[in-house]
Amino acid sequence: MRNFDQFSITQAVLERIANAPDARTRQISEALVRHLHDFIREVRPTQQEREQGIAFLTDTGHMCTGTRQEFILLSDTLGVSMLVDAINHDHQKAVTESTVLGPFYVEGPPEMACGTDISGGLPGEPMYAWGTVTDPDGLPLRDVIVDVWHSDEDGYYDVQHEEDGTVARARFRTDDQGRFHFWSIKPAAYPIPHDGPVGKMLEAQGRHPWRPAHVHFMIDAPGYEKLVTHVFVAGDVYLDSDAVFGVKDSLICDFASHPPGTAPDGRTLDRSWCEFTYDFRLGPASRAASRAA
Repeated sequence: MRNFDQFSITQAVLERIANAPDARTRQISEALVRHLHDFIREVRPTQQEREQGIAFLTDTGHMCTGTRQEFILLSDTLGVSMLVDAINHDHQKAVTESTVLGPFYVEGPPEMACGTDISGGLPGEPMYAWGTVTDPDGLPLRDVIVDVWHSDEDGYYDVQHEEDGTVARARFRTDDQGRFHFWSIKPAAYPIPHDGPVGKMLEAQGRHPWRPAHVHFMIDAPGYEKLVTHVFVAGDVYLDSDAVFGVKDSLICDFASHPPGTAPDGRTLDRSWCEFTYDFRLGPASRAASRAA
């Protein structure tokens, strides 16, 4: 086949794809071609706009480093990350809701004993966090891995600082009653990195880059679906305009303020501090397996 026009070329590409040996690869490729060609026919880009689009994707790739993933930011800010999350998590009331992983997770964070202060001496309001991990019926799950990470009081994560070191990031294990607890500092709202192509895109779209303050959690237990979620600070001004569309009402929590005094774990503080608690319920792994099948 040859001499394609703006309509016949789509069918020609689909015919070339039809012999893909893997059925899933064929399905994804065909859908990609159909929707991409329809998009091009709808917006009718000029050659200059096509080149600008290719340059944008090229710049996005160049911006990626070992500590920064610009393509995750692009996926997040276009709502793709939360769309995939919604497709893969048909939420049930008994199970904690999930949200985006974000670009700042680090594999293999240090494991620490419950009660440890993970702030690494960072300035900020002391924060005591505690909670439980249970099954959908509220039965405690012991020896469950709980990963936590969050920003500092200026809205930066440890991987965004030039100096080495892991702070405001750790891994804990639940006790026999499914409990965990730790100390850190209260996180702040922050803009996602916007000095690259994603930031330029947001500006062109008339959008801000800010995320409401939150603490990340990743909870993994054998026989249960891995949970990736946040706990958001109630009252944050960006809860209704999160740049990555990750806020859910069930994940908003009151970070209660306390005057100087004794905390629940016996620690004495000579200045004000805050506290939040959240009980996480995990869904059975069979739910994830059935969706994948």
